[in-house]
Parts: sequence; structure tokens; C-alpha cells
Amino acid sequence: MTLTQWNFEQLELGEGARWIDGTLVVVDLLAGRVLQTRGDVPAPFQEIAKLDVPVGAVAPSENGLMAAKGTGAGPLQGPVLESFAGEGMRVNDAVADPHGRFWVTTMAYDTEPGTGSLHRLGTPSPVLKGLTIPNGPAFSHDGKLMYLADSARGIVHRFHVDDDGELSGRRVFLHTPHHTPDGMTTDVAGNVWIAFWGASVARRYRPDGRLDREIRLPAKQPTSVCLGGPDLGRLFITTAKYGLRRPTLHDGALFAVDVDVPGRPANAVS
Repeated sequence: MTLTQWNFEQLELGEGARWIDGTLVVVDLLAGRVLQTRGDVPAPFQEIAKLDVPVGAVAPSENGLMAAKGTGAGPLQGPVLESFAGEGMRVNDAVADPHGRFWVTTMAYDTEPGTGSLHRLGTPSPVLKGLTIPNGPAFSHDGKLMYLADSARGIVHRFHVDDDGELSGRRVFLHTPHHTPDGMTTDVAGNVWIAFWGASVARRYRPDGRLDREIRLPAKQPTSVCLGGPDLGRLFITTAKYGLRRPTLHDGALFAVDVDVPGRPANAVS
């Protein structure tokens, strides 16, 4: 496997990598930027939107992109449909599940423990609270399992998801007290790819939690992962230069590597 630096724009807090309509879409979270680039050959980013609030991630929908933005969610270029949090809080991550439900995580700017939450658009909030820096969530391709990281605690939880989107059977899928799990995605075999902030690595875990594959990066802070490209077998990894005193030319860059198990495009919000 050959790791490629896909382009050379250094994002402050690159996040939310999603494969949407044949292109890779990422965000520069705190800058409120939404960007896209090609997945077949390395290419520069093109800016889709620039908002005056943080953007955690986007998902496709019938009317364009749905976004986690500010303290809530709504069309990328439209009004917030639902606010999930108050002053001192912001969105952090978001994804649509295979049934079209849009899930959003929120956290405190000062990362106060226990103030982070998980929300579901159109459902009384929060769905889950008492988190600190919630990342993910990621869903199995049948929608029956959800993975959610509480990054500050080094834990990835797994839940069962019923047909109505209710969560049950919470258990620890992964506990890495000395590493910080960040964004994640699943492949068609049910493996879970996780970016590890501060550890210069992305790892693939089997459904039983065993470590299966590791990708080392020249960037210190990997943030999110996405399977895309022409055959959906290219792993894209975003990184951040946020908080680094001496970032290198790799920190904040986008990377890609071809892997042996493909994923699927981002689910759409219905």
C-alpha cells in the first residue's frame, strides 16, 4: 500500500470526509469551510461554501447538502432546522444512517467533561448525553450497529439500532486510554476504520474489535476517514494543524491509500 498526499492545502481542522456523488467532500471545521476534490487523481480543493459558523460534516439530501453547523443542523446554504446546544457549544461531527436519519454530535468549545451529546434530527434531544468530545458516529451498512467515539476518554462505544433509530446494548468496542480515537467509517465487511488524533495513524478493526490493519502518516493529527474513489476502495484521511506549534507541510493535509475492502458512498438524509 502506497500512501499519497492528495493535495497540499493545509487545513486548520480538516474533518468530516464523505464520499458524495463521485467526489470527496471534507470540512475545515472551525473555519466553516466545505471543500471538495476528485477521488481518481490528486487534485486541489474547490470551496463549496464558507459559513460564519463551524461546520462539522455534511450529508447528501434531495435538496443539496445537509450540514451540522453552528449548534444545530440544516441545509448547508439554508436556515438551521433544529438547534441542539446553547452558548459555549458547537457541532463536532455528523452522519446520515442507512435509513436517512441525520445524527449530530455537539461539544463544548472548552471541552468541559460530560457536556458533549449525540442528537438525531427531528427527535427530542439529546439521544445520548454525558460525553466529552463525541466523534463518529459510524453505522454498519445494514444500519443495525452504531459506533461512537468519546475521544477525550479513548473509548469507542457500539450500540444496537432498532428500526425506529432507538439505541440499546451499549458496550465498549474499543478502549485505547493512551490514544485518541477521532472520526471513523465502516467497510462492506463490517470492519471499522478509525483515525487517531495525535498518534499519526489510522487503524482498521474487525467487527470483533481485533486490530487488522494500520496506516502510518507523516501528519501528527489524523481526524477523519472515508472510503471512496472510483471503486470505493481508496481510504482518504484528513488531518489537522490545529494547535501545533511547528506544523510540517504534512499537517492539515489530505492523504489517500488504496485498501483491500471497499466502502459505500455516504448515506443520504431523507
